[in-house]
Amino acid sequence: MTATDKGPARASAKDTELTEMAWDPITRIVGSLGIYTKIDFKAKRVAECHSTSSIFRGYSIFMKGKDPRDAHFITSRICGICGDNHATCSVYNQNMAYGVRPPHLGEWIINLGEAAEYMFDHNIFQENLVGVDFCEKMVGETNPGVLERANATEAPHAAEHGYRTIGDIMRSLNPLEGEFYREALQVSRSTREMFCLMEGRHVHPSTLYPGGVGTVATVQLFTDYLTRLMRYVEFMKRVVPMHDDLFDFFYEALPGYEEVGRRRVLLGCWGSLNNPEYCDFTYRNMADWGRKMFVTPGVVVDGKLVTTSLLDINLGIRILLGHSFYEDWEDQEMFVTHDPLGNPVDRRHPWNQHTIPRPAKRDFDDKYSWTMSPRWFDGKDYLPLDTGGGPIARLWATALAGLVDCGYVKSTGHSVQINLPRTVSRPAVTFEWKPPADKEGKPLSNAIERDRARTYFQAYAAACALYFTEQALAEVRAGRTKTWESFKVPDESVSCGFTEAVRGVLSHHMVVRGGKIANYHPYPPTPWNGSVRDVYGTPGPYEDAVQNTPIFEENPPERFKGIDIMRAVRSFDPCLPCGVHMYLGGGRVLNTAHSPTGVTLAI
Repeated sequence: MTATDKGPARASAKDTELTEMAWDPITRIVGSLGIYTKIDFKAKRVAECHSTSSIFRGYSIFMKGKDPRDAHFITSRICGICGDNHATCSVYNQNMAYGVRPPHLGEWIINLGEAAEYMFDHNIFQENLVGVDFCEKMVGETNPGVLERANATEAPHAAEHGYRTIGDIMRSLNPLEGEFYREALQVSRSTREMFCLMEGRHVHPSTLYPGGVGTVATVQLFTDYLTRLMRYVEFMKRVVPMHDDLFDFFYEALPGYEEVGRRRVLLGCWGSLNNPEYCDFTYRNMADWGRKMFVTPGVVVDGKLVTTSLLDINLGIRILLGHSFYEDWEDQEMFVTHDPLGNPVDRRHPWNQHTIPRPAKRDFDDKYSWTMSPRWFDGKDYLPLDTGGGPIARLWATALAGLVDCGYVKSTGHSVQINLPRTVSRPAVTFEWKPPADKEGKPLSNAIERDRARTYFQAYAAACALYFTEQALAEVRAGRTKTWESFKVPDESVSCGFTEAVRGVLSHHMVVRGGKIANYHPYPPTPWNGSVRDVYGTPGPYEDAVQNTPIFEENPPERFKGIDIMRAVRSFDPCLPCGVHMYLGGGRVLNTAHSPTGVTLAI
């Protein structure tokens, strides 16, 4: 972690007490995320923040003209971390376009793969990446007084996780040396194996197709998955109480720490883990089968659930350019004026987007990032929704909707209950996640609660996987072993797919003309979380969460590490490859020619 003290901020009189500091690139993530701040060290508060992305790739450009059946193989390569989430969303999108409904067993297998991905990715990020921000070495360097108190504080749930003091928990998180850090690495290996059992290869699945999967389903296959899953379930029985102890301690040791990374509760969840009993992938029934997902879609505004309809979610998406390196597409063709149900579709909807890159010198008063500004229009305001890194939005929407109950997980309308059965050495346990609130009872989305939700969602994914395994085994034992349904590619279609990537909302929108892709736009969580100020001046979630964050670090400005800022940013589980695409520029064409002497020339 490095910071650059650039002295007094640019010019204005009101900024004379501010210090410009930048972290670029942010470490422990994939991609080129930069955080540029102005800090008031006298008031111990971040005064201003800009989030930048310095790379552009362009899948929306080179998808045009491709065979739509290749879409999931191509879009999987958007990311080397959560490529299977893109492949899955693309397959959902294609299922709608082709009018195909996979066999139940095929969908249970996809669900098992996605649940394994949630377990794998959240585990390795939480324990081996974001956990470093809370380890003994980091806390000792930034808040030695807090570490001293941690060493003297008994852990309330020591009997469940085995660490006597909070300081012991922090030591266990030290990179490479810490006991829990190393254990988490081993666990991440088994969860990746679980995914490969279902979809052949991680991170780019080799058996996933429109219409289902090519996986050969046997009792042995699901038994191999289940043995690994039960070890993970036992692991989570220690992890949840351990993280509760650690995160609760920070509130106690640093009064006011709930303000670090806090922003207005504006959460989006597109839902995930389809229920094959109800999901037919048709657009006309999308709101109904969306509500049957095992993670409920929803938009949460100021702590209240305002919709669970995928239809409303889809029609409300707007892509605003704001301060990003693109030209507007106001004068370009509209691919879709009305959705399949006759509802009007906005020009700024992904179905109608044109990606016209225009690189420029970074200027925070003008254009400064390759990430656009997705917003959700509620009929009045363009809301800068965030995903909170995925889990807090998923759990909040699911909890308030009260639509999930499969025995292992249940949403009550005010909480989510997670029931983990007896394992080799530990009894059955029930965890309950409730939407967080501050001391005044106001809804709370901040760095600590985003991280806490990630822990609970790992347990939630494991509990769902137990149910999915039971359903898959029931299909096999009943002789229903078909995992794929044939289909035909239509000449014309308009379609969309929705799911939750690890870090949050993921949608793929496609327009097919003449049997080829005419327009294709994937929108992962990173453009939502890492968006820049839009045309109305509204900052993106990273920017908003860091701006006004109080500084609790004990170091003076000349040795400032920015740990509170880093905790705020990393709580979103940032990952930049999904936020940007590719730019070829105006380049010149190279032709090869052979000279009489046999030398190959580039002309």
